Amino acid sequence: MDQTNTAVSPVTRHRPRRRAVLALGAGAGLAAAVATAPAHATPRAAAGVSRELSALEREYSARLGVYAHDTATGRTVTYRADERFPLCSVFKTLAAAKVLRDLDRDGEYLARRIHYTKEYVTASGYAPVTGTDANVAGGMTVEELCAAAVSHSDNGAANLLLRELGGPTAVTRLCRSLGDGRTRLDRWEPELNSAEPWRRTDTTSPRAVGRTYARLVLGRVLPDADRERLTGWLIANTTNIQRFRAGLPGDWILADKTGGGAAYGVANDVGIVWPPERPPLILSVLSTKYAPEGPTDNPLVARAAALLAAELT
Repeated sequence: MDQTNTAVSPVTRHRPRRRAVLALGAGAGLAAAVATAPAHATPRAAAGVSRELSALEREYSARLGVYAHDTATGRTVTYRADERFPLCSVFKTLAAAKVLRDLDRDGEYLARRIHYTKEYVTASGYAPVTGTDANVAGGMTVEELCAAAVSHSDNGAANLLLRELGGPTAVTRLCRSLGDGRTRLDRWEPELNSAEPWRRTDTTSPRAVGRTYARLVLGRVLPDADRERLTGWLIANTTNIQRFRAGLPGDWILADKTGGGAAYGVANDVGIVWPPERPPLILSVLSTKYAPEGPTDNPLVARAAALLAAELT
């Protein structure tokens, strides 16, 4: 679940066209190389960046995990990059990608209309799109559900996609097929957001999920048309205004997905960003608190993103 920051900023309203983004990210070989590089080959963060990230942890009484990679230079910044963190709504991009890769054929499956009850989606928690009277009455296409889950973090849409896929473990299978041995999804919305520190289920690591997003957005996992669809849904994200969007320059193109929940103050953001006139960066920032009551601190994610942007560009 991640229902924060749904206001649409001027930046969101004037997003660049998807095809332009795909052209900017056409160096898919770079992303593929990142995705397949052995973990031990990734350099650790510079001492200065590590100190600043550690200071952010202390300031916000949080545990912070970072993986950032510059596809232009190969430089990588890591901080707790292989520790487990709650996945939360970051999984919704993966569920949509699984639908695109394994269920759809030439748009036929995406056009299928799914009917559901009001009770089903409201039981999922946050349902700003699926919960409207019009959509409950008429149902939604699979493509519309994908867009609602990724761009609006709609829990009802995500659960309907998981139902089409045969359950949450379909997301785990996607990740394993892409070489991601860490990311896993075990439960449905909203239970998957419980975020207990000891839990291994419904978790990922900054490095693992960052590389998986790179494979999906910059690599050749999906055909070009489906990669364009997925990238467009990420660019249209409405929940990042106080996270990556707040920490990055306004003229950077951002394709990302947030995640969070009421418990343990989880605040995540993962995606691909395109600074002007240069190849993209891969950014993965995951955070959680030590106390069940949190709170969630969006500025922690925004400030971490700003540090990474300054370090890599």
